[in-house]
Amino acid sequence: MANRRRGEIALEIGAMRYTLCLTLGALAELEDAFGVEDLMTLAERFGTGRLSSRDLLRILAIALRGGGHALSDQDVAALPLLDGIAPVAEAIAALLLATFGGEASSANPPQPQSA
Repeated sequence: MANRRRGEIALEIGAMRYTLCLTLGALAELEDAFGVEDLMTLAERFGTGRLSSRDLLRILAIALRGGGHALSDQDVAALPLLDGIAPVAEAIAALLLATFGGEASSANPPQPQSA
């Protein structure tokens, strides 16, 4: 079960329930994946609310590994989105809010941009 006090967010994909978490290692992996030098730049990048499908995939894969799931990027890309992309975008918005703080609204989750 996800513990929001530890920055964990629950996400159901298909018939599976996953925990997303941005640990220190996951944050370092995100810095590398997005080619930024520090957390402030990473937070600014995500603060725009504009994320491509590739961005969502990167964040989701890293957050799943941070949550204890041994899934490769390819495994994550193959997960079934039976309920569409909206639940994933909402979970990532909640995860980024839990990690970086600031104001966010579940009514306005990051919207996937064209890849």
